[in-house]
Amino acid sequence: MDKQTFWQLIETARAGSDADEVAGRAAELLAARPAGEIAAAQQVLWDLLAESYRSPLWAAAYMINGGCSDDGFDYFRGWLLTQGRDAFEAALADPDSLAAHPAVREAAADGHELWNEEALSIAWTAYESATGRELPADSFTISYPPLDPSWDFDFDDTAELAPRLPRLSALFY
Repeated sequence: MDKQTFWQLIETARAGSDADEVAGRAAELLAARPAGEIAAAQQVLWDLLAESYRSPLWAAAYMINGGCSDDGFDYFRGWLLTQGRDAFEAALADPDSLAAHPAVREAAADGHELWNEEALSIAWTAYESATGRELPADSFTISYPPLDPSWDFDFDDTAELAPRLPRLSALFY
């Protein structure tokens, strides 16, 4: 499985699904594919998580969710994956663009957090469903890049963060 096929899977899962059902629906769709393709999907997912492991996006997640631990950042990126390729790529290019996303605007209004832990296990769930076995541990590797040192500051420092993410700041501060 390549990224294009993975994103097609997510888009198909998004069609006709509530936002909180996308990961489960994607796992169901993926489970219908050959075991090797399911296992390959896990590598694609981890590659996308590594691609999105960026300080500016972490700062945006921190602002949106009112804080963001290591696990919380994983779960936020899981949510972002379920929003589809366009939203994902737009957020990577400019995390402040999330201020225009309807779910982010809703979160600003009612204070709920945006995260999806289930999205991180789409391939695990699909593989187990399709084969009755756990996903082989050697079917993927995880390698995160170093974080940007210019963003190494306390994300509670609104004087530092607000100018970097002005549209999100207008929503959340």
